[in-house]
Amino acid sequence: MHAVDEEVIRKVQAWLNAGSNCWLATVIGTWGSSPRPVGSLLACDPDGHIVGSLSGGCVEDDLLEKLTRGELARDQAQFFTYGVSDEESEKFGLPCGGSLRIVIEPLSPDPDTRAHVDHLCTGLTGRRHVQRTVDLKKQVKLTADADGYAPLEWDEVNQRLKHTYGPRQQLFIIGAGMVSQYLASMAQNLDYAITVCDPRQQMLDDFPVAGVNRVCDMPDDAVRAMASDASSAIVALTHDPRIDDMGLMEALKTDAFYVGALGSSRTSANRRERLKALDLSDAELDRLHAPVGLPIGSKTPPEIAIAILAEITAVKSGSHAAATERLAALSAG
Repeated sequence: MHAVDEEVIRKVQAWLNAGSNCWLATVIGTWGSSPRPVGSLLACDPDGHIVGSLSGGCVEDDLLEKLTRGELARDQAQFFTYGVSDEESEKFGLPCGGSLRIVIEPLSPDPDTRAHVDHLCTGLTGRRHVQRTVDLKKQVKLTADADGYAPLEWDEVNQRLKHTYGPRQQLFIIGAGMVSQYLASMAQNLDYAITVCDPRQQMLDDFPVAGVNRVCDMPDDAVRAMASDASSAIVALTHDPRIDDMGLMEALKTDAFYVGALGSSRTSANRRERLKALDLSDAELDRLHAPVGLPIGSKTPPEIAIAILAEITAVKSGSHAAATERLAALSAG
């Protein structure tokens, strides 16, 4: 989930726990270009407070007006489309011929609804996937733990929505040095949840980047507890093998989609030998990106941070090999 969508669910939980009614809207389909993808969330309460976004345009204000007037989703969940005509698309800032399809649900603070939303929040906190089903015909909503991410499904005939809520992408950084500071700051702009782990409390105390989770622990224990899922990227940046190796030994056994470590080619080769002596398999060692980052000639801490984020992005999108080949060709002239 994106940070803004997780914020929506947390706010819905807070409203319900405070005894307030609210509405939850989910984007289930778009036609034409859209500033917000399918699965995006918005919530609002009767006092006009809004969190999240559906379009980035005028849809939000119009939806709030319709909800508070009782014109939509007054008593039960409802399907609704914006942009059924070119005139309406223009009115709501949608692209020419574009449309926005949403499911809107009225939520009340009864025990069943609160338990339903609590299940979602507990799953997000534990970095687990939870599938949510909303049946508009039967007016039933269910949650169930899921093995992993699945694309949103909208069954038009049966008016049934299935939406898998998953953990926000996390960047788990081992070490609180200068490169880590630039990396954490830049990664926040890419919507990563940032965790910085360092067993040296003074390093964490001096870490200047706000909004990150600081963990004073040995990295192997912290990785096992906090970053073993497929939505995590793990980067070791201390240059101290007593710290980095412990974290990497555990990280390479996890489902993390990226594992990297700072160091020269020689340092990286020596590291691989040490890790192999710790009973890591060749397949596990092949997952390690070291030297870390795309080879863009980076030297300074901010340049290294850019290279690391570029490589993480390439791995995540499945274009790492193509990016590496392109850079090699450019270097060769």
